Amino acid sequence: MANVIREVLFLTSMLKQFVNTIADNTNSKSLSHRFRNKRFQFFLSIVNKLPKPLTILDIGGTVDFWKAMQFNEPGISITLLNLETPPTVEYPFIAIRGDATNLSDIKNQQFDLVFSNSVIEHLYSWENQQKMAAEVRRVAKWHFIQTPNYWFPIEPHWVFPFFQYLPIKLRIWLTQHFSLGHIPKQKKLDKAIQQVAEIKLLTKQEIMTLFPHSSIYCERFLGLNKSFVAYSIDSQSN
Repeated sequence: MANVIREVLFLTSMLKQFVNTIADNTNSKSLSHRFRNKRFQFFLSIVNKLPKPLTILDIGGTVDFWKAMQFNEPGISITLLNLETPPTVEYPFIAIRGDATNLSDIKNQQFDLVFSNSVIEHLYSWENQQKMAAEVRRVAKWHFIQTPNYWFPIEPHWVFPFFQYLPIKLRIWLTQHFSLGHIPKQKKLDKAIQQVAEIKLLTKQEIMTLFPHSSIYCERFLGLNKSFVAYSIDSQSN
């Protein structure tokens, strides 16, 4: 066991360096940031085809994200929806509290477009993911929903090779004992269990099932699908 722990410690130190130089979204020179920026440019190419003024509901979004993307498009308001009590924000942002699986306070087609970046995989279960997808389709005419690919070999939250394929008990043990990638160490067993249970990565087929009439944009790295975006650009595709 001691040898295993030493090897894991060595691997985690390498992974920390990997996260800092490759997977750190706050680092403008990182590979992850470049991917996110390229994806956002694709999003803008879609937004530019839509009539203005435009209302966007960003599920799980932050002002910092939009500022990092240097978003400054006229005629667009952005409502940020999160589980926690919203902060004070300034136009064009509006912050509200809500649950992606139950947007009952929002009317049918109240928004023009729903945007969501790496949120739908944080809902614990396929049932909850179905609920979010149904709500996305209900509250807006168009959508742009991004999520990592289950089959990409580097798990994007723990930033650990093949983490999502490991036995669940091993994933919990690793989460209890090490800070990996973007996931801090959870010393308490119940917290580690909850953290592992929260993430349910999706396959391309599952994304297509959740959004059956949407187009699928595949973000590729080294010939592999790194993530997917389900998007619609006309009122018939939601």
